[in-house]
Amino acid sequence: GTSSTINYDSCLAGIVSKTNIFVVEGYLFELPDTIKTIIRACEEARRSGALIAVTASDVSCIERHYDDYWEILGNYADILFANSDEARALCHFSSKESPISATRYLSHFVPLVSVTDGPKGSYIGVKGEAVYIPPSPCVPVDTCGAGDAYASGVLYGILRGVSDLKGMGTLAARIAATVVGQQGTRLRVQDAVVLAESFAFNLKGSSSSVSSDVGSDHISSL
Repeated sequence: GTSSTINYDSCLAGIVSKTNIFVVEGYLFELPDTIKTIIRACEEARRSGALIAVTASDVSCIERHYDDYWEILGNYADILFANSDEARALCHFSSKESPISATRYLSHFVPLVSVTDGPKGSYIGVKGEAVYIPPSPCVPVDTCGAGDAYASGVLYGILRGVSDLKGMGTLAARIAATVVGQQGTRLRVQDAVVLAESFAFNLKGSSSSVSSDVGSDHISSL
């Protein structure tokens, strides 16, 4: 509700022009006139060299505002976050289609696609291919916020210049599992520090083998 009356003014333009990744929340498509603000903000983000990420948010929202979603995805988005049902809705796929098929399809239109499938794991797609990310073990306490937590891991990896899709996805899955294993949606600072240190250590100790799964050149170009 706090974003229901966003107007594109000089203050918002200034914030957008200074960001590295501009994130569009899909629920905002539900609000009258908000799409105009989103488009103007995306244009400013593009001019300033920022990456643009879109969260799908909700299947019913996608169905009601399908054309608006694709106007942003097709013209501006560099990154898409969706769960398996949302990904299928964006593709007009039936429930019988697999999440990996939806991931591959969407990655023809958006440079980097992240599709989560609950306890079954997740997929990261680039240029028509997809890498499977196994789920990180946890005892579920509260699943609210899991998708945002996963997205934060992907965005963190991109901001750190990582091209290892498997490593990026593994960190994202660990962050999501940490949030799911606690009450509340916020990652505690001490947990964030441990996860970040673990991620840095794994990067130093691993040879980037992304090329065997998906070419890393496109991720680097982001």
